[in-house]
Amino acid sequence: MKKLEMVYEGKAKKVFKTDDQELFIVDYKDDATAFNGLKKGTITGKGVINNKLSNHIMKLIEKEGIPTHFVEELSDRETLVKKVSIVPLEVIVRNIAAGSFSKHYGVEEGKVFKEPVVEFSYKNDALGDPLLNTRHALALEIASREEIDTIIDYALRINEIMKSFWKECNITLVDFKIEFGRTSDGTIILADEISPDTCRLWDSTTGEKLDKDRFRRDLGGVEEAYAEVMKRVLSHD
Repeated sequence: MKKLEMVYEGKAKKVFKTDDQELFIVDYKDDATAFNGLKKGTITGKGVINNKLSNHIMKLIEKEGIPTHFVEELSDRETLVKKVSIVPLEVIVRNIAAGSFSKHYGVEEGKVFKEPVVEFSYKNDALGDPLLNTRHALALEIASREEIDTIIDYALRINEIMKSFWKECNITLVDFKIEFGRTSDGTIILADEISPDTCRLWDSTTGEKLDKDRFRRDLGGVEEAYAEVMKRVLSHD
């Protein structure tokens, strides 16, 4: 597979064309951002960890019948993925109150929900990624009703798969953000990444944060937390 020119560079990844027009190469960076890019830094080794963790979880999800963009891990930082057009809808699934949910609704962090909460936000940094509902998404023509139903179904199923997986690593899945894309034939598939950048992960015994909140909140020990998550996943295998 030949790597060609870069077509996109985001906060955490670079995307390159290949000599197959249906396949891209994703290169994970160590760059870290928070608050829509207002806070910037570097988490040494993050790109390697996020690449390997995301691929591991994508394969688990694929085994459960949910299509993903994952094709092949090429190196510590690079992965071959299916070309998709990203649906500009960030999908957040919450099992426990934390972060912006606690702030917006005055709910104490740590409250366990009776049922998972599914939120949408409009993927648009210039607008601050505002929250929206299904009718907003339809009005903005972000996705069709059928696509939104598929996305919600997949998101809830992914939540159950990941809750079980992280529990086996003695980690509690608090919440996570995922993104979906359309393949060239219009099929909705899971894309982007699943990692400590996009999930809130708490140690099930101590409640210690093992995710990007350590960077967001200046808690220190960021690299160590990411490495600990990776270690538990590898030992679980």
